[in-house]
Amino acid sequence: MKFFSNHKVAIFFVMAFVIRLISLNQSLWLDEATTAIAVQTHSFWNIVTQFSPSDFHPPLYYLFMKIWTGIFGYSEVALRVPSVLFSLGAGWFVYKIGKIISGSRIGVRDDKNVGFWSASFFLLNPLIIYYSQEARMYSMATFFIAASFYYFVKYLRSNAKRLTSNFWIMNMFFILSFYTFYASSFYIAAVWIYLLMSKRYKLIMFSVVSFILPLLLISPLLYLQLLNSRVALEQVTNWASILGNVSVKNLALIPIKFTSGRISFEPKMIYYMLAGGWMIALFGMIGMSSIAAINKVRMLLFFLTIPLLLGLFFSFFSPLLQYFRFQYLIVFLSMLLALGMGSIPFFSTASPRGAQAIVSKKVSSPMVVNVIGMLVLMVFISWSLLYLLNPQFHREDWKSLAQELHKEEASVYMILSSSDSLKYYAPEVEVQDLRSLTNQEKKILIIPYTSDIHGVDYQTVLQETHILRRTQSFRQLTYEYWQVLEPAENL
Repeated sequence: MKFFSNHKVAIFFVMAFVIRLISLNQSLWLDEATTAIAVQTHSFWNIVTQFSPSDFHPPLYYLFMKIWTGIFGYSEVALRVPSVLFSLGAGWFVYKIGKIISGSRIGVRDDKNVGFWSASFFLLNPLIIYYSQEARMYSMATFFIAASFYYFVKYLRSNAKRLTSNFWIMNMFFILSFYTFYASSFYIAAVWIYLLMSKRYKLIMFSVVSFILPLLLISPLLYLQLLNSRVALEQVTNWASILGNVSVKNLALIPIKFTSGRISFEPKMIYYMLAGGWMIALFGMIGMSSIAAINKVRMLLFFLTIPLLLGLFFSFFSPLLQYFRFQYLIVFLSMLLALGMGSIPFFSTASPRGAQAIVSKKVSSPMVVNVIGMLVLMVFISWSLLYLLNPQFHREDWKSLAQELHKEEASVYMILSSSDSLKYYAPEVEVQDLRSLTNQEKKILIIPYTSDIHGVDYQTVLQETHILRRTQSFRQLTYEYWQVLEPAENL
């Protein structure tokens, strides 16, 4: 027990790392395969000038992955390890922030365990675990945001009258996060709003000015991406719904997924009861602690809510209201949970004050706090293991589809812009664009993946001349084997 107490931080980081290795070699899904194909087939310069204009993301993650894959290769594990490491790094900064805010004027109480619980809630959060296994930029952006917030809090805690290295390092991570993931701008704007409300005008001025040059450098690319995104919204029938329209459902999914992770299951009623009840319990704990000590947790509440409100407002003009784009807010959610456990009163005590007065107060039992913390972690781990140990909850199984495809003798059709996964697993397969499908070929194999998003009705093209002989299903994927009608079948 003493060993655990002395090394609990290291133990939890090792546990978090081991958990992230489970099923790390599962099949890549479309966006991950796009990452692999992009860095494998483009030079550094071409990533910026040819690939990025149509990708809608800044190029820093791809440039980093170009270097990484040049050393470690393009396997599923090699592609995902950076996200694993970035998520652990973000957890380390959450731990450091928790240590700073506990006992400070922006913290709740002097508790050395706030950092530990904050990092534990972050590292074992089921949504963070899911995306720490994805070869995309989200964990990298979360790492940069956590790092910037650490130096921001460190600078505020120092009460420095001049611009110290903490301030400039914070701004450096602003730039890195923006060059990794554009939605980081909502967090950056929230920092500026916070400084404005705190009347720290000098800090705002220097922070904004330091951001202008990097913004100007990337603005030509950003302009092209905005133009291309408008074209995609006009040409792709259901693209806006994929990006994330403003809706009650998309808003409700944010707190639910933040607390129960990426997965969903049938029956939906049971899922929403479990996930919704768990979400209410956790946010209820934060709510009670906020009522008890609003001045103490106001800063974290501000950074949990303001970036989301800015993203909501932006989504009325350009849809992006999907929960995974705001996963960096779990940095602040984790610290609020850690602080919340310690500010909920569990029993009363009394202490003398002055010569005669007796002051009664409610305090939290350290043992009760530890029990609640372990219960939260156990539920988090349960949600994560439900995903990790059940292949049905894993990503699209392009690996198995590609293996089966080699046995078929037919022309393969699918939406070309969605074919990177097939290119990754079966580069020798010639794929034709589903939008150019005719009824002239005798044997046709169709992968209808994203055809509904693009509004392609291939069945109408084939229904009079071909018949669907069979459908082969894989995880979240299918392909259909169509064959020309025989004379007897036309009768």
